Amino acid sequence: MVKRSDNTYLFALIPGGRSISWPKLRALVGVNKLRLPEPELALAATGYERGTIVPVGSTTDWPTYADESIVGERIAMGAGAHGYSLFVDADALIAAYGATVADISVPEAL
Repeated sequence: MVKRSDNTYLFALIPGGRSISWPKLRALVGVNKLRLPEPELALAATGYERGTIVPVGSTTDWPTYADESIVGERIAMGAGAHGYSLFVDADALIAAYGATVADISVPEAL
């Protein structure tokens, strides 16, 4: 879940071991500012607590962006509640949400 400066949001699907590349995502979305929202804003925007947020079942259908590295993979993601995971075919998820696929991540710093 990423917040735009106009108080709208988007989902960014980033695989484990990688982080959002803010410059890449800003360029793709065409904005100058993006940030992670405070926990209470994320909850209000999706119906999910931070750490459990996924596009599946969100209270609002925000645009979805997927890192190109998940294409063709079976992925695990939060399932809307702490302690639960959802395993899905990334291609099916991308198709279902009309996600924009692009290089939007970088390896996490050690």
